[in-house]
Amino acid sequence: MDEERDYRNITEYEEFLATTRAAVNRILNGILWLCIMTGPAIAIGIAIGVFSEVRYSMCIEISLFMLILALVHLALVRRFPKSEITGLFALFALDILLVHMNVGHVAINLTWFLVPILSILFCDKRLYLISYAVNIVMMTVATWLISVYEYPLRSGYDSAIAFFADTIGGYYIESVIVGAAGYALCNRAIKYFQDLLANIKTIKKHETGMNEQLNILDSMAEIYNNVNLIDFHKMTEQSLRAEGMPELDLDFEVYDHTNMTRKMMNNIVPDQLTAFTRFTDITSVQERLTNRKSITGEFVGRFGGWFRAQYITVEADKNHVPWRVIFTIQDIDNDKRREEHLVRIAMTDELTRLYNRRCYEEDIQEYKKRGLSENFGILSIDVNGLKTANDSKGHAAGDELIKGAADTLMLTVGARGKVYRTGGDEFIALVNSDSFEALKDQIKVRMKSFKGVLVDSLSMSVGYASIRDYPDAGIEELEKIADRQMYEDKSDFYRESGIDRRKK
Repeated sequence: MDEERDYRNITEYEEFLATTRAAVNRILNGILWLCIMTGPAIAIGIAIGVFSEVRYSMCIEISLFMLILALVHLALVRRFPKSEITGLFALFALDILLVHMNVGHVAINLTWFLVPILSILFCDKRLYLISYAVNIVMMTVATWLISVYEYPLRSGYDSAIAFFADTIGGYYIESVIVGAAGYALCNRAIKYFQDLLANIKTIKKHETGMNEQLNILDSMAEIYNNVNLIDFHKMTEQSLRAEGMPELDLDFEVYDHTNMTRKMMNNIVPDQLTAFTRFTDITSVQERLTNRKSITGEFVGRFGGWFRAQYITVEADKNHVPWRVIFTIQDIDNDKRREEHLVRIAMTDELTRLYNRRCYEEDIQEYKKRGLSENFGILSIDVNGLKTANDSKGHAAGDELIKGAADTLMLTVGARGKVYRTGGDEFIALVNSDSFEALKDQIKVRMKSFKGVLVDSLSMSVGYASIRDYPDAGIEELEKIADRQMYEDKSDFYRESGIDRRKK
């Protein structure tokens, strides 16, 4: 998976080579660790008589030697994973292993050609040629070193040089064949990956061009995403955004919506579908547009967010009844988000993220219009000891108390109402609850669990007034009662704490 991520965004061949070197170097390090088992494998061959001339001590030497080389290469892989030197070190280590095995009379001729073949994985002709040349040199050295031992054991040779010349000649012929085949294979692999990366680069370039075109189209569609011309004389609709689109018939006995709005219904969020269906009912558009230039509705799509739907009168008869109308769809999601953000800023307290006094006053006016429910009530809350915290520990400590109070109130009130910060250490909550005394107790319990960084504890005075307790009171009267109870609670707190209230 890591290698897939490494290759995913590669478009340049040099970058591909570097990433490939890192991947092959990891593979070669695994091979070096596997080569440590060469010693035990040869030891098994000695035990069963396959290698009669090999010493057990050589098995230990090979395993220890390969362990050292594997550790050195691992350090190189971690420090220089994309280095050519790291790869050449691993290939050279394998050549050393082959020399050691040959000198120790464990000769497996095929393995001489394995090292150059492994180097093809780097997809680099230079590395392949270096590996091939080093392999030839090492093979020559190993053959020369064993010639003195081997020629007396073979008939037909009167000297080590004769044995060496005959043996190395055969190796060279095989090396030329294998080397040429390996070079061709390496060259083909390089060409394949260069072409592949060139194609990927071209595809990415086309994708970039297509994305730019889509962005241009999106920009063009910012004003109106869809425009539909509706003709009530001919009873037809036609898209003005899609070229070559034919006029479609309107038949109120079959459909009470245009083809466009029927397709759009699948994209409307469920809780707005009824309103959208009512607004786009084509059978009532003329009546709703009579004596008007346009009618507008705003809705939310499941995929694109907010959009504005609008019917605009193009032509009307003498009674101002429209007979040609344009229906437009405009994306307003970004505008809505900005609007919501500005409203949120205007209606929330910056420090606590609670609603602010402005929001509270607007909500009070709304309550006055619609009336109060039977379980409605007001909580008035004030933080105790804020001045002391500010004076003794600084305003950061005071802010910590205010934030702690806000969190406590939010967690306690929850979905039952709204909490407002109406002053420095003053809070009000408009709540629907069956037991305000229990709610007050919950606030008191929760505030005891507060533990700040600069202050150790939080204390709040709480007062409340509810419609159940004062059924004839208005919302402003309830606020005054709640404030009065809060101050009584505050007096009790300072009296029980033995604190001079003037120093709070």
